[in-house]
Amino acid sequence: MSIFPRTLFTNEHDQFRDMVRRYCEEKVKPRLAEWGENQRVPKADWQEAGALGLLNAWLAEDYGGIGQGILFDIIVAEELGRIGATGPGFSLHSLIVTPYINNHGSDELKSRVLPKMVTGDIIGAVAMTEPGTGSDLAAIKTRAEPHGNGWKINGQKTFITNGKNADIVVTACITDPDKGAKGISLFAIERDMEGFSRGRNLRKIGQHGNDTAELFFEDVFVPAENLIGQENRGFSYLMQELAQERLLISVQCQARAEGIFDLTVDYVKERKAFGKRILDFQNTRFALAAVKAELMAGRAFCDALIQLRIDGKLDPVQASAGKLHHSELLGRVVDQCLQLFGGYGYMEEYPIAQAYVDARVERIYAGTSEIMKEIIGRSLDADRA
Repeated sequence: MSIFPRTLFTNEHDQFRDMVRRYCEEKVKPRLAEWGENQRVPKADWQEAGALGLLNAWLAEDYGGIGQGILFDIIVAEELGRIGATGPGFSLHSLIVTPYINNHGSDELKSRVLPKMVTGDIIGAVAMTEPGTGSDLAAIKTRAEPHGNGWKINGQKTFITNGKNADIVVTACITDPDKGAKGISLFAIERDMEGFSRGRNLRKIGQHGNDTAELFFEDVFVPAENLIGQENRGFSYLMQELAQERLLISVQCQARAEGIFDLTVDYVKERKAFGKRILDFQNTRFALAAVKAELMAGRAFCDALIQLRIDGKLDPVQASAGKLHHSELLGRVVDQCLQLFGGYGYMEEYPIAQAYVDARVERIYAGTSEIMKEIIGRSLDADRA
């Protein structure tokens, strides 16, 4: 949908968007059903995206990127969202996983891994959640203990997006059990490390194109250079990078909500009842007018958050507020739009039905809506001071 001009983007960005949109329409959209059925996107499709410059464009030229900030990667996220492509997990790979390695990893790790993360030859995932922890990172039990010139890791992770495909997994482990959250460290665990295995590809109610797996670590030896940043600093790194993760969810939710709105407007223009178009009923126009107003406000908020990130000023409260707002907005929009499809909206083959189930998890992962409210709520005393 066209709301108002977006001053964030230059002509170069617009040209890139045109290319990404063609790719999404011609290469991604026709394969969404296949990927969903298989619960996985083949490696070859990642490599094709890499060859087109759709992965980690923000990285420095030394590592294969173009080094011009995150807007090119934001465009990829928006265009995938516009067509309702919750898989492949390109944006998680580029804007969530890679920053941990680039910003905190050793020179050896960066030079060996990052160029292949640009080409799609190495796919990334981040592993925080465990069966008994959910959003409580301080309660994780996966343990890393010093061993020779590295570490041995034992434990389990679950709900890991890109988990089956991943060649490298940024993994949160306890290195000092007496320090709680201040005893967490991050490690880059690689596909071929002995003792690293994957469980089943978890079957979700939505977002079927994203492979989501359980991961198991049994005496996995990780060399010292695969420690990301400093020992026991992992929690602070997670908090630093979570703001961008939550921004990405705002971006994706807003784009998907706009795509759903456009889909619905097209449908009610064509579908007839009682001898006239669904759009000609006042209830339809009023319902969609309210949705459009919400989307206009959401777009302004989303672009303001992107600008804060570009300026280096995005803080955890702002990012949490964005994640809360846009994930809840998507839920409201898709529910209202599905209603206008009537019985067809409940049929699996209609994109609006898939969008409905895909939207639900946005209020859960990367911190539930309740956790977002808690983070925002804690700022209230500081706001009054």
